[in-house]
Amino acid sequence: MKNTLTIRKELKKMNIKKIILGITLAIGIVSCESLDVEPKGFYSDQNFYKTVDDAEAATLYAYDALTLVSYAPVTFYLTELATDNCSVKPDEGADAQAFVNWEVSSQNELLTQFYRSIYIAINRANAVIENIPGKGFNQEDERRLMGEALFLRAFNHFNAVKAFGLAPIQKSLIDELNETTASLPNDMQEMYAFIIEDLTTAIDYLEINRVTGRADKVAAQALLSKVYLFAASAKESGVPKYNALTESVDNLYAKAAEYSGYVLNNQGEYAHDTNIQNIYNSEMPNGPEHIFILSLDRTGTQEGDYSKLSKYFIPYISGANVYLKNTDDSFSKTHDGWSVFQTNDDLYNSYEPTDKRRTELIVSEVFNEAGTSIGTVADETIIYPFTRKYVDPNFEGDKTSTRPYLIRYSDIQLVYAEATANTDGLIQYNQIRNRAGIDELADLGGLSKADFRDLVVQERQRELAFEGDRLWDLRRKNIVQANVTEAAGLSPEAVAFFPIPQREIDLNPNIN
Repeated sequence: MKNTLTIRKELKKMNIKKIILGITLAIGIVSCESLDVEPKGFYSDQNFYKTVDDAEAATLYAYDALTLVSYAPVTFYLTELATDNCSVKPDEGADAQAFVNWEVSSQNELLTQFYRSIYIAINRANAVIENIPGKGFNQEDERRLMGEALFLRAFNHFNAVKAFGLAPIQKSLIDELNETTASLPNDMQEMYAFIIEDLTTAIDYLEINRVTGRADKVAAQALLSKVYLFAASAKESGVPKYNALTESVDNLYAKAAEYSGYVLNNQGEYAHDTNIQNIYNSEMPNGPEHIFILSLDRTGTQEGDYSKLSKYFIPYISGANVYLKNTDDSFSKTHDGWSVFQTNDDLYNSYEPTDKRRTELIVSEVFNEAGTSIGTVADETIIYPFTRKYVDPNFEGDKTSTRPYLIRYSDIQLVYAEATANTDGLIQYNQIRNRAGIDELADLGGLSKADFRDLVVQERQRELAFEGDRLWDLRRKNIVQANVTEAAGLSPEAVAFFPIPQREIDLNPNIN
């Protein structure tokens, strides 16, 4: 296994400034408005990709798009606030309130940031895909870098389809203004076929090679299993536009089971972590659970290099450092936060009282340095129970190493359980529950496949809470309105897809 390195350290080695100054006039920028910039250097696809180090730097730049402040944190406004997991603090901006209230318009600035960040990331991946072949690199390096770029292009297009439905497919690098008007796909079949082809090729190109912040073969298999599961359940559940998928629901579930099965059974690098606290240890980004995790480190010089994600989830507590009690009666320090994403009571109460994901990962009491309790949820000193998933005891001011968990092994266990809906899937489902310290499901007697799949989705909410996954599960199962009262009365398409930002529609006549 290659030594685990953060992307930031690799960026320094590769001198990413060369990329920032230019690979192309507008590498990573999509809208016409954003392309109207003055060149700051003369690196281009003709004179930059001379060495493997150049290509490596360009690939890292593509990964770096995922850490943009307009992308990584903004994702949670969509995926948590628009669900039954979280509400938002009362004085947060109107655009954030709109997600909670299901009043998101095409003018929403957070939505616009998310959309543009997706296509910035896609364009950076396209720069690698277009410029590496034919440069004379050895086959191993070329296949690895191409595989990673294809994974990233698929990852970001999948975000686009989950959020917006039929969003533009950007197949090539944009480096001229006349290339900014990509058309919408004809239907979901075209959209999913493109994503699946990218991931299938990525799987063929990549080897198992764990590096924090980067994707390998297992990550591509895992993502493809999630793509197939989304497609299967969305078509089965009657989500608008998904009837255009040509494969049957059974075949789509079978493909989800196949690729999640590869992750669970055909490799030894990633695994189920029996210690639930290890998963969220900011010092262990290379733990067995983490198939794909962002590379953010408190030693970075600007936000996006380091993370402020913890501030969003932790409540404001008198502007002071507080201490959280650990299972061994020791204490971990944390800063106070901004109280942005506030845990809903229904989510908190959905956990059994003995569930470790409640008792060990959700905080209801804080302490001072001497170990004396200074506040609880019950006395309203803490205004809501908050997650420990984003706590870095070694924080430096607002700078932390807390990272979004993009693909976890446990996520894929639950993909497999839902896709198979059989006794093999039950084993994976029960392993998740067993780690949480709650009763297993003895057997599938009396349960239909649909019944068991519903149980898995409920377990996904408890297991993956606050990790940016809930909205996608609600959408693919077509149960937004059954779980989120604020969405009542909206049309099927309004709950299935957010509107494409008006700014992008104005700039691209092919979006309608």
